Parts: sequence; structure tokens; C-alpha cells
Amino acid sequence: MYLFSTPDLNKPSPIILGIESSCDETAAAVISGRKILSDEIASSADIQSLYGGVVPEIASRAHTDAISAVVSRAVKNAGINFENIDAVAVTYGAGLLGALLVGVSFAKAFSYALGKPLVAVNHIRGHMAAAYLVEPTLRPPFVTLLASGGHTAILYAKTESEFEILGSTLDDAAGEAFDKVARVLGLKYPGGPNIERCAKDGTANVPMPKMLKGGGGFDFSYSGLKTAVINYCHTKEQKGEEYSKADVAASFQAAALDVLVEKTIAAAKAKGVTTVTAGGGVAANTYLREHLSAACKANGFSLVLPEKRYCTDNAAMIASEGLVQYRLGNFAGLELNAKASIPLSKSLVIGR
Repeated sequence: MYLFSTPDLNKPSPIILGIESSCDETAAAVISGRKILSDEIASSADIQSLYGGVVPEIASRAHTDAISAVVSRAVKNAGINFENIDAVAVTYGAGLLGALLVGVSFAKAFSYALGKPLVAVNHIRGHMAAAYLVEPTLRPPFVTLLASGGHTAILYAKTESEFEILGSTLDDAAGEAFDKVARVLGLKYPGGPNIERCAKDGTANVPMPKMLKGGGGFDFSYSGLKTAVINYCHTKEQKGEEYSKADVAASFQAAALDVLVEKTIAAAKAKGVTTVTAGGGVAANTYLREHLSAACKANGFSLVLPEKRYCTDNAAMIASEGLVQYRLGNFAGLELNAKASIPLSKSLVIGR
């Protein structure tokens, strides 16, 4: 542990600096209460796309080169001084270990130099907390659809600090499946937005596994769907038959996302809530956003959906979850370390 200035946990709008470096985005943001003052991102995605995916070593070096300047820009553009910061929140997991270590190391040094509290943030909880920035009056209980490259789950928020996992993927995450299918179709990384663009020119007429729809409670599986796409494309190629990549993309997208909408709505009904939120990179997909919005409207639910930029990796969401932990008095010491994996559990998730 280390000594820092005693925080005012009841301060109406504490200023939180958020730092995110879990994958290929070096990000920093400043919030005052639930208001975003600044949001800066430096991405190495263009470089990563040359290799068909994220290369951990390249990502780590990019973070090292960018983090100081990104944090400085975030503070400057927020119109504050370093001394105005009430706490420093940083993603400590889950993600690429080397990439996380850059952010954690910088945040610890920054926090120590300023004598400000350090807050350790679970990346997944950050995605969930993005909804608070969209709707400042949002309060639990509500049901959240979490769909990203590393996790896909439906959660019930009892309070800001207590979540019950109602269901999750039994194998691949949705975002992971999008990346793998994109590679099969010869589309560049990242897979999600490229499949979405390709699907706009296609029709969902390619047969896909029906096992994803209905049954299995609130759990779902993407392994069979991914394999079906691979087998379909390879079979066509081996037979020398032409096929429409756009149709495959549209069919995969519909099969992958319809189940998320279906089970999120079912979960909201089961829990008797009136509000649904969504987070994670896959929640930036236009097809998902439109269908989830329509389903919520049809069932009388209020949908809180972050802007697309706050669904993908960003530091504003980390600051938002940092604010939750700040109010709970959950601070970290200089012994804080990065964790590559923080698996979702079927048990109740409390605190960090």
C-alpha cells in the first residue's frame, strides 16, 4: 500500500482519470461524475490488420510509445490540471498481459506521483459501466447484454456493485467468432465491422445451425456456428462452386446476433425489469443495435445503448466503473498487478 490524500467519497462529481490498454487501443479519459470531459484514443489496429489479428508484442510497444501523450492530451482537453484529479482508474484485466502491464505500470506511477487513490478496474465491468455515461439517471436493477471479443454473457444488475450472471457462451465469445469467420471469408481484422460491411450487400439465405435459438436457458454457443461457416465455404471451394461471401456474412451475422436479442429479452422478462443495457465491441454492430432496439420497444423495455465508440475499448468506460469503485472506497495499492484472465463465473459477481 501507499499513502494518498483522503478521498471525499460523497463528493457530488469526483474527477476520475481512466486508463485503458488491454488490447490494441491506448486510451485515456476524464469524467466528472457521469459527465465525459475528454476521451482520447491511439490505436494500433491498422498495424495489427497487416498480421490478421493483434500481435501482443506490437501492441505492447505501441502502448509504451503512446500512453504518456494520450494521458496528457486527455487531461489537457478536459480543461483541468493534474491536481484536480480525484482518482486514477486503470484496467488491470482481462486482456493481453504485456499490454495491460503498460497501463497498470503507468497508472501506478502517475497515482503515486500525485498522491491520488488508485482504482483497479475489471475491463468487463467497464463495458457494463459505459451505460451510466449515456444515461446519468440510470440505476439498477436492469439486465445487461455483454458482447465482446473475450466474453459474451447476459447479466442481471442488482446494484451498481452486484451482478448475477444469467447465462454466457459455452465456448467462443461472439466477437471471437466474428474475427474467425472474417478470416475464413478473406476479410481484414477487425472482423466485426468488416463482416458488417460485407453483410450489407448480402442476403441471409445460407442455412445456419438452429441450435443457437431457444433452449439452453440463457446460455449460447458459437463453436458450432463458426464451424458451419468454415465447412460451407471449404465445401464450396473444394467443389469449385461459387458462393456469395456477402450472403455468408449476412447469414452468419443474423444467426450470431438474433440469439443475443432473443435471450436478452427473455432474461429481462424473467427478472421483471423494465430497463435493458448493452456493452462490448459487438454492441457496436448496427444489425444488433437495430434489432435489440426494436425488440425492447415491442416489449415495453427502455434500452440504454452507448454510442458505438463507447462500446468498443475506450477509457471513458474505465473511468465510469472507476467512479463506482471510488464511491465504494475500493482502492488498490502499488502491489496491483495485471491479470490476463478474469473469467466470468456462474456465481454472483460482487465488487471487482
